[in-house]
Amino acid sequence: MTLVPAGSATLAPWALWITPESAGWTYTGLRLLNLSGESVRFSTGDEEMLVLPLSGSCQIECDGVRLALEGRVSVFHAVSDFAYLPVGATVRITGAGRFAFPAARATRSFPVRYGPAREVPVEVRGAGQASRQVNGFCAPDAFDCDKLVAVEVLTPGGNWSSYPPHKHDSLSAREAVLEEIYYFEGGPGYQRVYGTHDMLAEVSSGDVVLVPHGYHGPSMAAPGYDLYHLNVLAGPAKERSMTACDDPRHAWVRSSWAEQVADPRLPMTKASR
Repeated sequence: MTLVPAGSATLAPWALWITPESAGWTYTGLRLLNLSGESVRFSTGDEEMLVLPLSGSCQIECDGVRLALEGRVSVFHAVSDFAYLPVGATVRITGAGRFAFPAARATRSFPVRYGPAREVPVEVRGAGQASRQVNGFCAPDAFDCDKLVAVEVLTPGGNWSSYPPHKHDSLSAREAVLEEIYYFEGGPGYQRVYGTHDMLAEVSSGDVVLVPHGYHGPSMAAPGYDLYHLNVLAGPAKERSMTACDDPRHAWVRSSWAEQVADPRLPMTKASR
């Protein structure tokens, strides 16, 4: 199933529970936890994970290490700090808010770490109505881990992200093999997937789109409604990469950006301090 509507993939205490098994692939997962001051204990098992506040703040205890995440009011208010949890870890999280746990099956163990919001790379990509903001908090060149890649994308109302449409399902010098999850907040918006299977779906807060293969994009924010999506990716390569291949029918769009300016509404967010 490519589209996972909000509330359709829960497993207490998780408000969203996507594992490689439930997605029908090998590496990539995502969990979501809603907290109102209580604590939740869990084990990471054979997955490395991030703790990313979507709203609110929390305290984390992981294998004797204690971290406090300042978090944010919402994904549309600020860039957040985050934490890294290694494979085989025992975790206790306490807080109030909504928290995402991007995950990937991993074989190497890295230490528990804190990721400051001020160190998250914030990039404005594209131009014109293809302008968007990318927060590369766990991009390959920004944060070191085994398999996991995760970035946030903010699309102002009326703009398109994930454009030109692209794919990353075949191994080549120009393309990595990656399974990808899109998790959405805000909207309404629309997400397109095509090539090996076909989907055009309306998406809003809590909806998920799984992309095992094929071209994906654009992610379209309806006029008047900003759209956020969290991308979680992982694959078999030893070296993490986000290399992708544009749909050759639309690749020319990139060259048109040289004659356009970026949307002045961007960047929409930054680190709170």
